[in-house]
Amino acid sequence: MEKFLNKLLKAPWIIMAVTVAVSVFLFYEMEDNSKMETDLDKYMPQDHPAFVFSDKAEEWFGINDGIIVALENKNGIYNTETLDTLKQLTKRLQKLEQIEKEDVTSLYTADNIVGSEEGMDVKRFFKRIPKSESKLKKLQENVKNNEMVYGRLVSENETVTVIIAELRDSVFSQEFYDEILEITASYQTDDITVHVAGRPIVEGTMALLGPADMKRMVPIVLLVITLVLFAMLRSVKSTLLTMGVVFFSTLWVFGLMALLNVPIYAVSTMIPVMLIAIGVADGIHLYSHLQLFLRKKPNATKDEAAKDMIKNMWKPVVMTSITTAVGFVSLLTSEVYPIKYFGIFTAFGVLAAMVFSLLFIPAGIMIFGLPKVKKEKDHADEKNGIAYRFAKGVIKRRSISIIVTALIVVISIFGMQKIWINSSFLEKFEKDSEIVLTDKFINENFGGTTTVNLILDAGENKGTFKKPEVLKLTDKMQTKVENDLQIVGNSFSLTDYINRMNKVMNADKEEFNVIPDTKEMVAQYLLLYEMSGDPENLNKVVDYDYTKLNVTFQLKSDNSKAINSTIAVIETFADDFKKLGITLKYAGSGYKGLVFTDLILEGQIMSLILSLIIVVVLLSFMFKNFKIGLIGAVPIVVTSLISFGIMGFLDIPLSTTTALLSSIAIGIGIDYAVHFIEQYRNNAQKTGDKMLTAQKTMAHSGRAIIFNAIVVIAGFLVLLFSVFPPNRELGALVSLNMFTSFVGTLTVMLVILFSGNLYFKNKKK
Repeated sequence: MEKFLNKLLKAPWIIMAVTVAVSVFLFYEMEDNSKMETDLDKYMPQDHPAFVFSDKAEEWFGINDGIIVALENKNGIYNTETLDTLKQLTKRLQKLEQIEKEDVTSLYTADNIVGSEEGMDVKRFFKRIPKSESKLKKLQENVKNNEMVYGRLVSENETVTVIIAELRDSVFSQEFYDEILEITASYQTDDITVHVAGRPIVEGTMALLGPADMKRMVPIVLLVITLVLFAMLRSVKSTLLTMGVVFFSTLWVFGLMALLNVPIYAVSTMIPVMLIAIGVADGIHLYSHLQLFLRKKPNATKDEAAKDMIKNMWKPVVMTSITTAVGFVSLLTSEVYPIKYFGIFTAFGVLAAMVFSLLFIPAGIMIFGLPKVKKEKDHADEKNGIAYRFAKGVIKRRSISIIVTALIVVISIFGMQKIWINSSFLEKFEKDSEIVLTDKFINENFGGTTTVNLILDAGENKGTFKKPEVLKLTDKMQTKVENDLQIVGNSFSLTDYINRMNKVMNADKEEFNVIPDTKEMVAQYLLLYEMSGDPENLNKVVDYDYTKLNVTFQLKSDNSKAINSTIAVIETFADDFKKLGITLKYAGSGYKGLVFTDLILEGQIMSLILSLIIVVVLLSFMFKNFKIGLIGAVPIVVTSLISFGIMGFLDIPLSTTTALLSSIAIGIGIDYAVHFIEQYRNNAQKTGDKMLTAQKTMAHSGRAIIFNAIVVIAGFLVLLFSVFPPNRELGALVSLNMFTSFVGTLTVMLVILFSGNLYFKNKKK
């Protein structure tokens, strides 16, 4: 490897030319083929049993996510202007090619089940806009007396009404999102405010904010790291060449993604920040060694300096890059696509940065010359330096390092028990952002914007869901879930139709707002409805043979705690349904989000275990000593425990973003251990003195590790300016990880190396 790199030094211009040419090609590929993936269903493995069943259920009952358009008039909705706006906007949405006409529901299209002289009638609430006060009053009474509409399509304070437009799969696009916002905005007046919410709107907003956030963050990261790097290296040439490494590696990652038609997910927008912060590490260690070499040999030629740098640093650079890449590759254990792609392409970027560091930086030195450095201080001054004194102090007080570390680990393990998982997409936004406030507004006035679909399955037993005992149990379950959980706004199923029909057939008496006692009566009501109304409405709640029933629960939050608590109450009825030959399964976007969180947790645990095992094995192989592998893993294990402990104490959940934490901590943190151990081994062989070995290692690698940590911490702290709260949490946590990793390496790991006597077994000292 060393000989190969030295040969390439003879053709530095060729290295530069090839790098630039390939980069230009990938840049144009990225320009043409890069695309943002915002369909949240595409984030999930389509062959997972839960998603396979959910897709079937969505097909059976026409379960689709919808856009919710709320019309607010603080003076009340029962006036000509508001009702006319509702009608016109409903008809406008029905004409959109992405929406089926019958999938748009509002007070203008909803059915009103009423009693009549002939028995029962199903008709619209209004066709023409009522203009007289009496007709408006009559409409208001009809809505208030209909439990299927009041509180669902019209708020209880009667100042807000909604239009729900369901969308088929794969029709939502950036253009459609913009069109929806433009259409709804055009209907706003001084008295009428239009609010737009729903899962597709969340997806559309992420599509807008994701790339915008990346465009804003990358220049800030570049500026911050460039300034910090210059402060560390004190050389414009060294700074520019190191930044060139991260620039090209980042460009190659996104170019390759575009070339392979891999979309950019929300979490992918952090890859540039990640690579810029990580990619400078190799350059810092290379230049740190170069500076120390030139201080000792100020008259060395650039050829001699470059060759010495390659000779002494190529092994640790390769080792650290491989171990860092392993930390990210371990994310392939996750079943969540964005995390898989994040892991593999960040690993590619890390390895690309390694190659550029070993080729681009030496080539730059050969072309642009050596950086200027100060001459080395004399030996006496060096021994009195900070690094020497710090190493001596740590070793003298080594028991304190061990005790403090053990205490921190115990506290962290306690905090870890409080960690929870969250797949909420709304909580990725600021609490005061328009999309969150709109969602909150609709949740306050209606049942909720998040749905969980319970599918009751009676197998092959036809007519099961016409039986009163089954319908009564279903109704009882719906009532309990609504009463026990404030987070559940309301529920809807076949029972709501039957209750309503029983009531109107008995002179609208409230005591008859229940399931009738006989199967014959239920069947009669259903027949009357099919004759009087639109029988296709029942297709959303029950299948043709009455063997499957869809119960929709509306929740006021999309986080995992809300969904889990809802399912927990539903499951208390599982045994009762089982006695009737009915099984409980779940479907819909809310439930898929819950499964999504479980996959995140499983992937996180597998990734953490796998990356730790591989890192220990790699270190053992690299240093030909299993004990070294275990010692090298100590700082990153302690760092991971501290990180998760803090998450638990601060109530920071695991999400698609923070789930990356352990792999990042291991991938980056192991760099410090590898460089430190490699230098410790070399110094041990040269000096034969334990204390002097520790001091020299601290002066060489310790110095570079501190520089590296400062740059990486500064880079990740830039994430605090992200528009997405989870990104800010990740930035703060990774910065903390880097701090604890480098402190652990320079203290605890040094103490273990010193006390373990690994390289001094045959020496008294």
